[in-house]
Amino acid sequence: MPERYSPDPINFRDKLALFSDHWSPKTVALMNDYEFKLVKLQGDFPWHDHPDTDEVFLVLEGQMTIEMRNRTVTLGAGELFVVPRGVGHCPHASEECQVLLIEPAGVVNTGSAGGGLTAAPDRI
Repeated sequence: MPERYSPDPINFRDKLALFSDHWSPKTVALMNDYEFKLVKLQGDFPWHDHPDTDEVFLVLEGQMTIEMRNRTVTLGAGELFVVPRGVGHCPHASEECQVLLIEPAGVVNTGSAGGGLTAAPDRI
């Protein structure tokens, strides 16, 4: 079982340099029952929802959009958005975007939609 808490500060740039795959979140820290996940986004992700939890997107670098049924939100570096539980959404990034996701442990990235981009739990 991995250590629950890092004894050292976590450097996002260093962690992001360890992987290049898109749409595959990597857990970098745990707090209570929440995971902090770094992910690189590029292109389209399938429509999905998370019926039991909100999902937080904090853009570290780049730009992304989150399309929802009734609106589209554009986020740039330093901006955060909370997708409310149960709201269908479709993230997109024209160019690579680096994001910190904050969500309860065990949340599947594709939510209830499943599919080929469903990522296995991964910690770096």
